[in-house]
Amino acid sequence: MHSALVQRISTRPDGPLDVTWLAAGTPRLPLGRIRLRWEPASRSGWDVSVRLGLTTAEVLLGSWPAAPDDWPHLVRPTLYEVTGLCSALSFATDALDLSNRLAGV
Repeated sequence: MHSALVQRISTRPDGPLDVTWLAAGTPRLPLGRIRLRWEPASRSGWDVSVRLGLTTAEVLLGSWPAAPDDWPHLVRPTLYEVTGLCSALSFATDALDLSNRLAGV
């Protein structure tokens, strides 16, 4: 396995991250999806990175080199904020599309 696709982030501050494993050959992320990758750091802890799928590319949201063993608690706030932002942008896009259809644009 190469990384994981974030499926759900608990609303509790100490809640779990639900992920689905992604194989190494997995194509680019779909729009608004989050890829989480972690691997052992060279000295101790974990090198963790998070990427977000956009329309034409994936962007690095954050990286935590040599994060401690409890790294899910460290990255969870960032993941939670990004999923909220993606939901808000999706809602706004749908509203704009509907407005344009109703206006005949």
